[in-house]
Amino acid sequence: MALDKVKGLCTDADIDIRVVSGVLCGSAAALLTLKWMNQRRVQKKLEEAKRKRELGFQRMEKAAKQFKQQNPGVKAAPILSLPLVELAAKLKDGSLSPESVLYTYMEKALDVTREINCVTNYLPECEEQLQEVKKQEKGLLYGVPVSIKENVACKGYPNTLGFVKFLDHPEPEDSVIVKVLKKQGAIPFVKTNTSQAILNIDCGNTLFGQTLNPFNHKKSSGGSSGGEAALVGGGGSILGIGTDVAASIRVPCGFCGICGFKPTGYRLSDKGSTTPIAGMDSVISVPGPMARNVDSLVLCMKALLCDEMFHLDLAVPPLPFNEEIYSSSRPLRIGYYDDDGYFQSSPSMRRAVQETRKLLQEAGHTLIPFTPPQIDFLVDELFTKGLFADGTSTLVEKFNGEFVDSTWTNQIRCYRLPNLLKSILAFILSPVFPRISRHLHALLGVGSVKNLWKNNADRMAYREEFIEEWRKLKLDVVLCPALGPAFNLGYAGKLFVATTYTHLYNVLNFPAGVVPVSTVTPADEEELKLYKGHYGDPWDTRMKEAVEGAVGLPVAVQCVALPWQEELCLRFMKEVERVSLEKRGRRKV
Repeated sequence: MALDKVKGLCTDADIDIRVVSGVLCGSAAALLTLKWMNQRRVQKKLEEAKRKRELGFQRMEKAAKQFKQQNPGVKAAPILSLPLVELAAKLKDGSLSPESVLYTYMEKALDVTREINCVTNYLPECEEQLQEVKKQEKGLLYGVPVSIKENVACKGYPNTLGFVKFLDHPEPEDSVIVKVLKKQGAIPFVKTNTSQAILNIDCGNTLFGQTLNPFNHKKSSGGSSGGEAALVGGGGSILGIGTDVAASIRVPCGFCGICGFKPTGYRLSDKGSTTPIAGMDSVISVPGPMARNVDSLVLCMKALLCDEMFHLDLAVPPLPFNEEIYSSSRPLRIGYYDDDGYFQSSPSMRRAVQETRKLLQEAGHTLIPFTPPQIDFLVDELFTKGLFADGTSTLVEKFNGEFVDSTWTNQIRCYRLPNLLKSILAFILSPVFPRISRHLHALLGVGSVKNLWKNNADRMAYREEFIEEWRKLKLDVVLCPALGPAFNLGYAGKLFVATTYTHLYNVLNFPAGVVPVSTVTPADEEELKLYKGHYGDPWDTRMKEAVEGAVGLPVAVQCVALPWQEELCLRFMKEVERVSLEKRGRRKV
């Protein structure tokens, strides 16, 4: 009897095991099927998006060709060569028609994007708006074609951030910035590419592909506003709007040889600009202008800082552009540094700062050495831990059900590591690669609300320490490196952490801009062979490899002012541009 019971139990257990095994196998098969179905769905959406995009380009091409056939006397070269301020003046006095300018830039933008893949959408509404602007009072940007970064809302188009999941969510209205641009007579005509999820200094995603550098197609355009920078740098747009959360305006502008400006957070409205981590304010995301020269940035800021913006977004302080500060000619007290001690600046970055310092001194300004305090603490505790206070979970969720673009593979692999594994790796790497160890530890996030409050308090204390050092030296502005020159393809996504020179001023919420002042020389390239970095770790090796082969590419410097002093920062940028152009002019004589 006992034996029969044992046999019965064994038989029942065998049945249970078979049942459980069957269920598990069935579940696994079901999961694989669901995954395959999702991939097919995503692939179909990608193909449909590509088809719609190409149809938009065809419509764009047809409109430009039709205008050209009907107006054979309109020559593109004279229009494309005009700086924004002159172009706006000619549009306003009627010596140039808005039609001739729009269709000329439409044709050029199409040529540029066919070469380097920077435009995501043609905005056919621009042709209707062309007629509307003639009926309204001529604003500061009357008839000026403007390109808009993909995550800044234009009615009827999704802010996808390079994700398929957002394709079916068109924006119900224009962002405040786009509304103000239109009020000032500007004509948004294309949207431009960005990195997937934005938080990356490359410019590629599975929806729209990789944007290339307009000067060297083996190089990155930078990111995340890389589509804007590449289009403007390639001559396909005269004015663009980007956003900047760590470097996203300044890095691509530096890579593509144009000027870019990040205002103090909330000086311009960010309503309608989509960010990948909604609610995160440890590192401020800011919209700003991108153009070929500083005068263009100034004109755009004047146009945006108007009653229309203050009315549409009551959270924006009603501070019109202060012409008196911008036009001042008094000598400046300028702090400077050419290396922050965290990521060693490349030879061309360092030379650009030192040459600019010398030119500014010769122009009558006072230059004073300045050292940002506690840069390791700023990078690891305030930037990385503040940006990813939740341990990267919100950002990682955005990739659920999505193909990961190759420009993001390295970052997302790191972010997806289980916290326990991050902790173990951080501990193991601490003796040999302390910088990478600290970064992994920071990616764990803050861990609790109490710790988040402490992180906020630490950020405010650091800001006060930074300003105190600034005041002690009686500085007006600071000159420092911008990341560059342009990285070789495949490296930008592996070096998001190299944005220390730029993301410092997002954490501090200071206005900052970049101005191209030089190009990489053979001597810079030769000196790069001796580059070791400050830590001698894999990041330093990558940095050296990233900037190799850049002779002839543009190099920019960064200009910084205290919060709400946009006009002073732009005045400093203009002075840097002036002395740099004068030097280049002397070389040509």
